[in-house]
Amino acid sequence: MGKLGKKARKFAKKNLPAAQKLRRKSKIVFKKRPSKKDKQDVAEKVVRAAELSNGRNSDNEVTMTTSFDALFSEDDNTMVLYDSDSDGYLSEDPSCGNLVEFDNDATLEDVENKRPLSVNNRKVYEELAAQKKLLDKLKKKDQKFVKFLESCNKGKKSQNQEMYSDEDEDGDGDEDNMVLDDSVTANQKILTSSVINKWSKLVTEEHNEPAFINLINAYRAACHFGPEEMGPTIQDSETFCSIYTFMLSEADNIFRVLLKIPINCKKTTLLELKNTSRWKKVQPLIKSYFRSTLFLLKQVTDSEILALSIARLRASLVFFAAFPSLLNMLIQIIVPLWATGGGVLSINSSLLIQDIVSVCGPDYFDTCFIKTYKSYIARCRSMETVDTKHIEFLRDSFINLCTLDLEKSCNKALFSTQQLSNILKHAKQNENKEAIKTIYSWQYTRCIDLWVHFISANVNESDVQLLLYKMIQLINGVACLFPGPKYLPLRIRCVQWLNKLSSSCGVFIPVASFILDMVEYKVNEGGKSRKSVKLASDLKLPKFWLKSQNFTEQCVNSAIELLAVHFMQWSCHISFSELAVIPLIRLKKFYERSTIESLKRVVKRLMDMVEQNVEFVQKKRDDVAFSPKDQESVDQFLQFEKGTLNTPFTQYYKSIIEKAASKMSTSPRQPENVKRKKTQDVGGNGDVNIKGKKRRVVET
Repeated sequence: MGKLGKKARKFAKKNLPAAQKLRRKSKIVFKKRPSKKDKQDVAEKVVRAAELSNGRNSDNEVTMTTSFDALFSEDDNTMVLYDSDSDGYLSEDPSCGNLVEFDNDATLEDVENKRPLSVNNRKVYEELAAQKKLLDKLKKKDQKFVKFLESCNKGKKSQNQEMYSDEDEDGDGDEDNMVLDDSVTANQKILTSSVINKWSKLVTEEHNEPAFINLINAYRAACHFGPEEMGPTIQDSETFCSIYTFMLSEADNIFRVLLKIPINCKKTTLLELKNTSRWKKVQPLIKSYFRSTLFLLKQVTDSEILALSIARLRASLVFFAAFPSLLNMLIQIIVPLWATGGGVLSINSSLLIQDIVSVCGPDYFDTCFIKTYKSYIARCRSMETVDTKHIEFLRDSFINLCTLDLEKSCNKALFSTQQLSNILKHAKQNENKEAIKTIYSWQYTRCIDLWVHFISANVNESDVQLLLYKMIQLINGVACLFPGPKYLPLRIRCVQWLNKLSSSCGVFIPVASFILDMVEYKVNEGGKSRKSVKLASDLKLPKFWLKSQNFTEQCVNSAIELLAVHFMQWSCHISFSELAVIPLIRLKKFYERSTIESLKRVVKRLMDMVEQNVEFVQKKRDDVAFSPKDQESVDQFLQFEKGTLNTPFTQYYKSIIEKAASKMSTSPRQPENVKRKKTQDVGGNGDVNIKGKKRRVVET
């Protein structure tokens, strides 16, 4: 075989399996993790990329701007301070020991029979038991060996005291004295409901502190219950419920009684107590209670227990000001529960997040904002498995959080809006398919929806005005990028956002052209009738829906609803006559061209109502005595009729909205990703024969 030529060698180097395998081995598999400094500069780079006059975007900048999670950075070091899951059990007072029902002669083996051990722990226990027997035999035979062991133990104790003396000076000395190792305090008590009730009475009636310490240890054992836990043994589920309900309902009141502080105590008052003897005495109790409850929140899945625990932590939130690491841990646990929960659990989590900022100070606003924003965006990634009402609740609760610090929220909203604008700009200039897919994704649209509602809720603030005009430009750009009927749901959302901004801000936004394009889509009016399309749950429609007669009807009905909202906003404005000229012309053209009587009838009614309102406004305008330059008089034009809703267009608008609401409530939810088959024969065993093939039907 002759020598390969240059082109053949080049082809072999690129495409032969051996060369590809060698290239994969030498290729770096793991990407370099960005440093903390790089994360903090992401938002600044987003803004700087948008301000470039030449309009060029490098590939690195495009990758950066299309990442929703990289927009806001957070300090990860603040979340590593609580790494230890256990501080041990608190030292108990022997005077309360007579209330515990267990035999003094019970050995460790008896307790092991009541508490199941894991395989590894059982092996370790057997090895320790065997070594203990050997040591006992040596002690009996050789007294010198006993003296040697005693000298070694004394040397180890002195070394440990020297080693941990410096740490005890820096830490909380009183807390270390009260907290013992699990192996020391594990007396293998068997807790029953009668014992818990006796301790509860001592605490509530006499404020007995030793009994309260025993209850905190029992609560810790209940929260950390498991086969490897070495704490006291809980007898049954009734005892569990007694411990949970008492501690969650009464712990906050007991802490306030021991510290002698009122219910409405503030953060500054609590921090002043940190150097007092009362605080040093109660601090280990509070910390143990908080750590046990946070551990419970991480392990439990029942929504009722989680909601109750969060509600009680909210009542004791002021105490978290003395434990910053536990407060950071609380935020990290609560935010996922807020995003993934539902009902009472999400409501309590939302209220707790807002209270963290208002009670513990504005220093925690950035952490709460960033974590809730990222959780909201992650929750919107797949809308097929998420309830729309839950997403709307997350949006509204996030806006309530933003109102606690409008200045910071507006700055962050500007960064987010600029990121959305960069994605849109890149999609228009370079026709990038990935950027276009990002735009009609749920994350992108929900970001716009979030900031639209934020602007509408805080429109009177001066910081929101710049954000308002940027958002209008962004929505107009998205609507122009997808003009075809395939993206009708996304176009309807754009018009709804513009209508909402217009009504809340009092700024005229021309949306009639976007709406009238819907009725002029070139679709097949004589197509087959199919099931109705639920436009609120989709952003992009399949092609076979575009050829159906029902789709044509929905396009016209959606356009009429949007036009009714738009005309209602300006039905009492002095320039309504000029505003309605072009829409009436285009509606008349559609009326003359259409052959479907049902569509012509609804369009004709809209045209008649608009013309009646034009005549009404024109008559009122002919009677005025001021000039168009008198802005105050122009603003007061027909304000009385607007307040009393005494216009020809009002009743028509109400009927349209009520009809649209009834359709939304009665329309069935369409199954997604379902392919239609022409012939299906279902057998009695649940199998389906499709074109000679047998498939299994899974009922949902």
